[in-house]
Amino acid sequence: MTRAHSGLGMTSQRTRARMIERLRAEGIRDERVLAAIAAVPRHVFVEEALASRAYEDSALPLGFSQTISQPFIVARMIEILLAGRALGKTLEIGAGSGYQAAVLAQLTPEVYAVERIEPLLARAKLNLRNIQEFRVRLKYADGHFGLPEAAPFDTIIVAAAAASVPQGLLQQLAPGGRMLVPVGTGEQTLSLFERKPEGIVETRLNSVRFVPLLSGLE
Repeated sequence: MTRAHSGLGMTSQRTRARMIERLRAEGIRDERVLAAIAAVPRHVFVEEALASRAYEDSALPLGFSQTISQPFIVARMIEILLAGRALGKTLEIGAGSGYQAAVLAQLTPEVYAVERIEPLLARAKLNLRNIQEFRVRLKYADGHFGLPEAAPFDTIIVAAAAASVPQGLLQQLAPGGRMLVPVGTGEQTLSLFERKPEGIVETRLNSVRFVPLLSGLE
C-alpha cells in the first residue's frame, strides 16, 4: 500500500481542505491554483515522520540540506506566473521531492523538472508514481544550465535562490514567457522576468528565504 493510500487518507482530505481555506484567507485568489494544490496530497512528498505536519503552512526538511516549500509560497509563485495567461511549457529548477512539479502538472500537461541531488530525484520519481502522476518529465541535471534540449519554455520557476540573475535560464525563456526566481545571498528578493518585444523586463516582488541554488551534481 502506498503512502498516498495510507491511513492518513481521510485525515489528509480534511486538513487539505483547511489548508486551502487558509491560503484563500492569506490572499491566494486564483481558484485554478487552489484547485491544483487541493488535488495534490502533500503528505506523500514529505518525510514520513513529518507527514502529520504536511498541511501546515511551513517549509519542512527533506534531508540533503533541502526543504519542501511552504504551501503559500508554492501557491503565490504559481499565481504570479499564471496571471492573465496559461503556464504553457513549464520548467522547474529544483524538483526536490516532486511536490511543486505535481501541483504544476495540474495546470499544464508539459512540466519538466530538474534536480541536482540524485537521491532526491529518485524520491521525486517514486512520489509521483505513488500518486499516479505521469505528466512530469524529471531530469538529473545542474539547474544553472536549465534544460536546453527541451527549450524554449513559456514558464520557468526556480525553487532555490540564485546568487545573481541566471542568464542561462533567461536564454531558455520563450517570447512572452515568464521566469520567477529568488535572487540574492543574504537578503533574497523574488524576481519576475518577462520576455517582452522590447527585451527582458524584471519586476522585483517581496523578500523570501530559499535554500541556495548550487552548482554541480550530487
